[in-house]
Amino acid sequence: MPLSEDSAIAAVLERTRIVALVGASDRPDRPSHRVMQVLQRHGYRVIPVNPQLAGQVLLGETVVAALADIAVPIDLVDVFRNAEAASAIVDEAIAIGAKAVWMQLGVINTAAAARAEAAGLRVVMDRCPAIEIPRLGVSPVVSGG
Repeated sequence: MPLSEDSAIAAVLERTRIVALVGASDRPDRPSHRVMQVLQRHGYRVIPVNPQLAGQVLLGETVVAALADIAVPIDLVDVFRNAEAASAIVDEAIAIGAKAVWMQLGVINTAAAARAEAAGLRVVMDRCPAIEIPRLGVSPVVSGG
């Protein structure tokens, strides 16, 4: 069952440092672009994932084609794709050892969420971190090493 309680959602956001944003856009008018900016302003490192933009620099980060192309451990995979596409993205998130999957507003895939949870990932579905961060007053935990 995807997380719905404020404390559980806040815990995911507080434990997250590095976010992979799947479906990142280079267009400032797109929600994924704005959410990436908000996450960065709140102290998260956001790695954009979009095969059509791979190799380009977006908001200071190099875009990668797929989650498997990311060289650092990912805490949270933020899914800015439709519910059908979310299924494969969740499988990739499991494969790379991500700790959590976040499906954006309107992205509801209960079967993918169940697979992620069965693999030990925390799941937030049909919510937006750019809304939840200020609402819950959270920021990432920054460690000294």
